[in-house]
Amino acid sequence: MDLSAILMLIAQVDLGADAGKALALALGGGMGAFGAAIGIGYIFGKVIESVARQPELRDELTSIQWIGFALTEACVFYGLVAGLLAFFL
Repeated sequence: MDLSAILMLIAQVDLGADAGKALALALGGGMGAFGAAIGIGYIFGKVIESVARQPELRDELTSIQWIGFALTEACVFYGLVAGLLAFFL
């Protein structure tokens, strides 16, 4: 093998590593967002169901709903940070 063939192989390996990092970023952010979307839909659906059953607890349920929403939304940021770490490190 001559030097140009070796350099071509090294360039292809580097492109594959960058593609793997980009895939890790996409999966980290995408799966985190997908999981949070399911969780947020579930939270809001159950709150609507609960308020329909007991309307007098609406204020208490609304405050608990927003806490659950914030904690579920944090999963998106954890996935995004994990993807960014995989991409840059």
